[in-house]
Amino acid sequence: MQTPAPAPRPASPADLRLQLLLVLGVSLGASAVYSVLDLAEMVLRSSIAESSTTLNQPLSRVPVVDALRRLAGICLALVPVALAVYLLAGTASRIPAALRGMGADGKRPAHDAAWGLGLFLAMGGGTLVLYRVGRALGITAQITTSTLDTTWWAVALLALTAARHALVEEVIVVAFLADRMRGLGRSWWTVAVVSSVLRASYHLYQGVGPAVGNLVMGLVFVWCYRRYGRVMPLLLAHFLLDAAGFLAPQLLAG
Repeated sequence: MQTPAPAPRPASPADLRLQLLLVLGVSLGASAVYSVLDLAEMVLRSSIAESSTTLNQPLSRVPVVDALRRLAGICLALVPVALAVYLLAGTASRIPAALRGMGADGKRPAHDAAWGLGLFLAMGGGTLVLYRVGRALGITAQITTSTLDTTWWAVALLALTAARHALVEEVIVVAFLADRMRGLGRSWWTVAVVSSVLRASYHLYQGVGPAVGNLVMGLVFVWCYRRYGRVMPLLLAHFLLDAAGFLAPQLLAG
């Protein structure tokens, strides 16, 4: 009979800080830096209102190469997620336990589906309102969610992209960040503020309006995570938000 792997020793405060720095540095922290620079360029070049951004555009004129590049980008973007889960687990054998600890499992499907759908409807409606208000005020760039062809594989790749965004953001900016900051003795209020500000910052390339919307979304998501200890509703809500935004133009155009 195989002996269970011993529980890893608790990480020191210095280790926790370094883990946060490294995981964010190779993922959404880096995205935040570039997003701030993109916002500065919009302001200095012309204005936010006159700027535009496309979230999903072809990466090659050759369809096969475009699909392969998109798949590669999705897979590589998930490496920091795997790193975060591994650091939470401490050892490879404890990864399933780490996933259960953050509520990334199928233990409560009805609860997760209900909360995920509710969050999607609430955040989705608010996102549309903030986008229109932001455009009217000149603080939001014109956003095109996709310029890909209306082929079946483009739709599938957009759905995978939505899943990637959900995994990267909710596992790292909510579950991993909360665990490490709580390990450092930070309050849940501090966790919520840091998480939501970070979420807002890597959306600044879309303008101030979307950043404000994501700030609110970050606060709500951390509240839900603290209350229920499950990341699955957040993953579902985020996936639905991005999938609806990415796929609606594709399906309507098709």
